[in-house]
Amino acid sequence: MSFKSDLEIAQAASLQPIRQIAKKLNIAEGDLELYGNYKAKLPLKLYDESKLRKGKLILVTAMTPTPAGEGKTTTSIGLCEGMNKIGKKTTVVLREPSLGPVFGMKGGAAGGGYSQVVPMEDINLHFTGDFAAVEKANNLLAALIDNDIQKPGGGLGIDPRTVEWKRVMDMNDRALRNMITGLGGKNGGMIRETGFNITAASEIMAILCLAKDMNDLKQKIGNIYIGDTYSQKAVFARDLNAQGAVALLLKEAIKPNLVQTLEGNPAIIHGGPFGNIAQGANSIIATRMGMSLSDYVITEAGFGSDLGAEKFIDIVCGYGDYSPHAIVLVATIRALKYHGGVSREELTKPNLKALEAGFANLEKHIENTKIFGVPAVISLNKFITDTEEELNWVINKCESLGVDIALSEGWEKGGAGMIDLAKKIAEAADNFHGKYWPVYDWKSSVEEKIRTVAVKIYGAKDVEFLPKAKQNLKKIERIGLSGMPVCIAKTQNSFSDDAKKLGRPKDFIVTVREIEVAAGAGFVIPITGDILRMPGLPNVPAALGMDIDNDGRISGLS
Repeated sequence: MSFKSDLEIAQAASLQPIRQIAKKLNIAEGDLELYGNYKAKLPLKLYDESKLRKGKLILVTAMTPTPAGEGKTTTSIGLCEGMNKIGKKTTVVLREPSLGPVFGMKGGAAGGGYSQVVPMEDINLHFTGDFAAVEKANNLLAALIDNDIQKPGGGLGIDPRTVEWKRVMDMNDRALRNMITGLGGKNGGMIRETGFNITAASEIMAILCLAKDMNDLKQKIGNIYIGDTYSQKAVFARDLNAQGAVALLLKEAIKPNLVQTLEGNPAIIHGGPFGNIAQGANSIIATRMGMSLSDYVITEAGFGSDLGAEKFIDIVCGYGDYSPHAIVLVATIRALKYHGGVSREELTKPNLKALEAGFANLEKHIENTKIFGVPAVISLNKFITDTEEELNWVINKCESLGVDIALSEGWEKGGAGMIDLAKKIAEAADNFHGKYWPVYDWKSSVEEKIRTVAVKIYGAKDVEFLPKAKQNLKKIERIGLSGMPVCIAKTQNSFSDDAKKLGRPKDFIVTVREIEVAAGAGFVIPITGDILRMPGLPNVPAALGMDIDNDGRISGLS
């Protein structure tokens, strides 16, 4: 059986003018800042605190990711379609795709099949320029830092050996990870070791998505920790008086973007912080705006409950002052079999034994949602290769654990394939009148916060802090940042810090190599394992299959 590609489906869609989509949210045409016929920026004044408290927030997360993909974004968009089909005024709020993964592994990140946001090509390629603005803002600060270092007399006296701020570019380019700048003699400035990160890994991106308004954005930018002086005094971006100019470059990027789903429902797309290094969720501004404009908002957090959902609960909700009312936990038969020991090449073959073994992974994610204190519904993303026996086994197993589960067929059927999940998640959200439970207290020590997440959420036996991490802890205490939440950088492919440990590993130790400071974003970053801020392209990048013809028609995106 052959299916249309995601791009073919998106290109065949009849899009509604964005003015019509805005009307569904009661947004006046004069409030739209149009980017052509199908995209618009939304002014911050549309956020209404009084209406926010009436909106229901639904968080989409997943079991531990696998190479086969679980369809979290597709589920989020399909659920929005399904919710609107059952009469629930719903908006989906998502992150923006990064060009690096689009041209690298993914080939696109706007959903899939008949559960997509459109215009798909625009969303995947530059969109409204937000990533470019973050890049320029980040690099302006980098230029100001280097300019101060080379000033006659030393400027602020920044020790260049302590500066970890790097330039960024929205592309997978491993050759730029590590480099020497300042070559060329006196005209080249001060020689120092540095490099490039991908734009999504910039602290500016994390700040943009955690800021509540322009004043808050400027304050957070000013709080960015740059390094130390030669006398070991901490230097922040505000000491350079950089916050105003850097924020100026983000004056349009701070505004959320309105687009639509294939079925003409509203979608707000804004920001794109890394799920490993940063919080992995769209902006607080976009989520608040969605909750002001509709009755239900569906959002997602990067990777599984151990990474994206934990950070959403402990960081995003803490700064955003809201709580999810229900959680969707995405799973697939293929992913369960992969965690049960089946190779990627064999995942389409029936294997009930491996399915049962791999269920331990999903079960731990279910337990995590209970730790968060928010009701959860399993979304079992159905594929054509799934057998009835396999589907029924998972359904019966979830029901035996007292967890609601629904088959999801949004990829193939759009909203019509998501009705069961929509009804169950709406009921769960409507009946929840409490608030999430944070995993830890921000006032606890940094060590205790890390250990609590590792033991409770990952299932670790303990945490080991290497010598550099211990030195970092002393610095964090010295500059007064120990009261911030922790944003643990860990592989997304395992509960442990070893990507090869699939399923539900036990009795493992999480090793913290070092702890970085993101004082502007408002968290510290314990680093476990090898985490790359500048990915590389695969042997056969998705870019090699992309093209554009003389009429401007794009091919190869997926």
